[in-house]
Amino acid sequence: MLWNSLTALALVAPSNALIRFGCSQLVVDRLDPLVEPGNTPSAHLHQIIGGNSFTPDMRHDVMDPAKLSTCTTCQPADDFSNYWTAPLFFKARNGTYKRVPQKPNSGFEGQIGGMTVYYMQNQLADFAQKAKVKAFPPGFRMIIGSPTSGTRAEADKFPQLTYTCLQDMSTRFPETKNFPKKPCPAGIMVNLRFPTCWDGKNLDSPDHMAHITYPATGTFESQGPCPGSHPVRVPQVMFEVIYETKEFNDLAQWPEDGSQPFVYSFGDQTGFANHGDYLFGWKDDALQKIMDDECFVNCKSMRTQSIEAMNSCSVSRKVDEDIGDSTWIAALPGQHHSEKKARSYHA
Repeated sequence: MLWNSLTALALVAPSNALIRFGCSQLVVDRLDPLVEPGNTPSAHLHQIIGGNSFTPDMRHDVMDPAKLSTCTTCQPADDFSNYWTAPLFFKARNGTYKRVPQKPNSGFEGQIGGMTVYYMQNQLADFAQKAKVKAFPPGFRMIIGSPTSGTRAEADKFPQLTYTCLQDMSTRFPETKNFPKKPCPAGIMVNLRFPTCWDGKNLDSPDHMAHITYPATGTFESQGPCPGSHPVRVPQVMFEVIYETKEFNDLAQWPEDGSQPFVYSFGDQTGFANHGDYLFGWKDDALQKIMDDECFVNCKSMRTQSIEAMNSCSVSRKVDEDIGDSTWIAALPGQHHSEKKARSYHA
């Protein structure tokens, strides 16, 4: 499969950096410091990884995770960034919900939940990784996708947000824009690839997206130049979140009308509303040194920690509620009666 090919071809010639690493779960909580800073609780549940300085309010003028965190759930010891997405739930025929657990990717066995993170200079299949990139500055943050997308046309505005129905842990194709419609033997992989061109000025923007964009040709894979409005090329950040669906793959549990039963924590049952959040927190110039190195995945310039250390870093949930980990719940957290409200990016 693709990843095995990447590993083999990486041995052929030196390349500039592409790194891939695991991050254990930090916390699953109803907080959203970018879109709803200070709100406890936020409108819907998120699963968060990275530095343990994660709080309800993380304004860029006062918050630097690299300085405030004392541990990180990520393999690189200098990465105190925070990364988060909406969790996935299974909706039973009787209308109750249970949270679908996350599992580690191949090579990160033993990691508790979380996800896999990539930083790369060129597309994943470009083994040379020739493009030079500038690491993000302290305070930088961004969002990709929209939780209000309800149609394929709306989802197509974010072409690099997809799903893979895993037949085994090496499956990477095909990718879809909507949730898989059949059981996936090895789970559902959610793929999120962030834009790679920055305006060079703003650490954030009102919608958390206007300060970043894809190359002028529209996609990262095209390797086109950045547009004049966003001239600074930055690494592509990519998330792979793998949901372990084996407990829910029996079709006898699925809706009788043949529809698929998975739903995001904010109520989307199509998958079109896939979205993710990123808050930069690498220590000093650690990320820039890695990106300037000639390395592939296992970079000597990247200090790492053990999976045991990753798993030992966590924070307590600030919102006390049943999130459907061990019991079935009647409603999605925050999505019932007076608390129900749509997340908005104020675009």
